[in-house]
Amino acid sequence: MGSRVGGETPKQFLPLPDGRSVLEHSVDAFEQSHYIHEIVIVTHPDWIEETEQLVQRNSWTKVTHVISGGAERWESSWNGISLYLKDDKKDPDTFYWFHDAARPFVSQDIIARVAEALRNHLAVTVAVPVTDTLYKIESGKQKVKSMPSRSEYMRAQTPQAFHYLVIGPAYMRAIEKGKIQATDDVGILMAYNPEVDVYVVAGEEANRKITYKEDLEK
Repeated sequence: MGSRVGGETPKQFLPLPDGRSVLEHSVDAFEQSHYIHEIVIVTHPDWIEETEQLVQRNSWTKVTHVISGGAERWESSWNGISLYLKDDKKDPDTFYWFHDAARPFVSQDIIARVAEALRNHLAVTVAVPVTDTLYKIESGKQKVKSMPSRSEYMRAQTPQAFHYLVIGPAYMRAIEKGKIQATDDVGILMAYNPEVDVYVVAGEEANRKITYKEDLEK
């Protein structure tokens, strides 16, 4: 719902300076990529009709489904995955991509880097180096406990992409366990299919996430 942006309209439907919504920019990036063959938009149930209108207005030919999301991010991802689990005609080289609709500035270069990395890896994510000094804070106190090395950390972005044979089973195991605390799809894979390595490709500072109202104006 993007509550930190403020207002009753989810941030994905708010306009950027060019007048087009955050969601339109995000979907356009994948609609235009020859690496992507099919798009599913997972949205809040109250905004399905609005989303379907955007699909028609933009003539997106790759969008095949607009479906309801869940209360948590992982539930939304699972709803998307579930559409395809029973597809026995799936190409053996099928990959599932997950992208935050609130990252409207993802470039074709990033999408290409992920696609090329998928030729040799079962799971790929996007990240950028940490440039600020990091503090580890003592739990419950505003006190610096240590200063981790920046070289060991990166800031996660999306898209994240996985071979269907590794991400589907990871989600099924997570649901069987019942307690899911991962904040993204890589977290699900690492927790419930840890034998699969996640390869990191270079992101871009421009591939930022719309979080606050001010982000819409930049």
